[in-house]
Amino acid sequence: MSLRIDLQRQRLFRYKYATIIATQSLTLQLFRFHDKLDASASIAGGVPVDIKETERLELKAQVTRTFLKTVSAYANYKDGEILFGVDDNGNVSGIENPKEEALRVENMINDSLQPAPQYAISEKIIGDKRIISLMVKKGKETPYFYQGKAYKRSAAATVEVDRFELRRLAMDGLNMDYEGRKAAQQDLQFTVLEASLRDAVGVEKLSLDILKTLALYNKDGYYNVAGELLADRNDISFSGVDIARFGKSINQIMYRETVSKQSLLTQFRRALAIFEQYYIFEEIEGYSRVQRELIPRESYREALANAIVHRVWDINAYVQIAMHEDRVEIRSPGGLPAGLTKEEYLQGNISVLRNPIIAGVFHRLHMIEKFGTGIARINALYVDSVVKPSFDVSENSIKIVLPVTRAESSWLCKDEQLVYDVLQEGVALSRQEIDAEIELGKAKTIRVLNRLLAKNIIKKAGRGARVTYKLNR
Repeated sequence: MSLRIDLQRQRLFRYKYATIIATQSLTLQLFRFHDKLDASASIAGGVPVDIKETERLELKAQVTRTFLKTVSAYANYKDGEILFGVDDNGNVSGIENPKEEALRVENMINDSLQPAPQYAISEKIIGDKRIISLMVKKGKETPYFYQGKAYKRSAAATVEVDRFELRRLAMDGLNMDYEGRKAAQQDLQFTVLEASLRDAVGVEKLSLDILKTLALYNKDGYYNVAGELLADRNDISFSGVDIARFGKSINQIMYRETVSKQSLLTQFRRALAIFEQYYIFEEIEGYSRVQRELIPRESYREALANAIVHRVWDINAYVQIAMHEDRVEIRSPGGLPAGLTKEEYLQGNISVLRNPIIAGVFHRLHMIEKFGTGIARINALYVDSVVKPSFDVSENSIKIVLPVTRAESSWLCKDEQLVYDVLQEGVALSRQEIDAEIELGKAKTIRVLNRLLAKNIIKKAGRGARVTYKLNR
């Protein structure tokens, strides 16, 4: 009986087989969940089309069991598509007996994935070849296992998740964020939070009802992890900010301080005070004192708030702040939240909050302006600077580099200034085009371009012979 119910449930989530026939035109459009993939039509088998594997697209020449790992990955994290009959290089070899193979795909998923994911299978035609499209939707009952293991996509590869990620998937499946779990410590004091609310919104006394409104105290009668992190003291060993001030090199540590097991508000304010000590100064102009900022205070404030609010809390690591003479680096534990791409993050389109309770408190205290606008605000503060902020997003951390602002390019060396001047028009140029203007020679031009890239003054686009460079504005 249970097997019959499972099969009926799967049919509710599944589309009927469909065949989409594309004419032999210059462009074939394959419609996937939210994206449209443009590919040059193949007239004969084996002719490559402009299809490349991505995080959300996998190519398989034949139907083999290896695709089941990717089904697990898509169901756990993001909608994705698998095309059978197209090899890794985009060559369309096609699938013989596509209806039979599609049935095999369906049976393999039903027999191998636990729980059963939502998916759709369709048959497509490219030129005179038939291929199979398997579209998998991100599920709500994570984790989705294949042979007892859960998987995720890393660029165009499928890899097994580690135990930390598996725990997060399990909490997601229960619709529970880490910050919403019951705190280990229940005897909590909130004098720092109370003072902050008094200054920000005029709250005279912090009551249990207000703590419930802030979602720090659960309706079932306990403080959650978010409440513990915002309390005056906590026993969470990896709650902290590690701050180091360096001299001429990283071998010269001029100052070191770690603020740990204290309220996130205390960590935020102490890290801000140390920044102001080193990067904000007063200068005499005539009869007045004028405050100068080597690095925009608001850019540091935004980056610091992002690091504390959006970090992963089940990784045993502090937020790290490295203060150099020419820059500040802020590294936050954990990569991007599931469902958020690097492009969305850099464009400020942050619709996914990893720690919505903590973010909500910071927002009420005016410590973050609006959800998702931090990166855009940081970039806007550098609009008149030659050097720009950089954002390094990896699987396990996010690093924001805030350079000392420079309105003039006169501090560049002679060769760097030559390249900078050539790119002033704002047009993207190749290395050959730049070298033709400055005549430094290939090797030297490459070295200069690499130095400017390292300083985040220019950016490059494209690959191989198609690489171009332009000013980072």
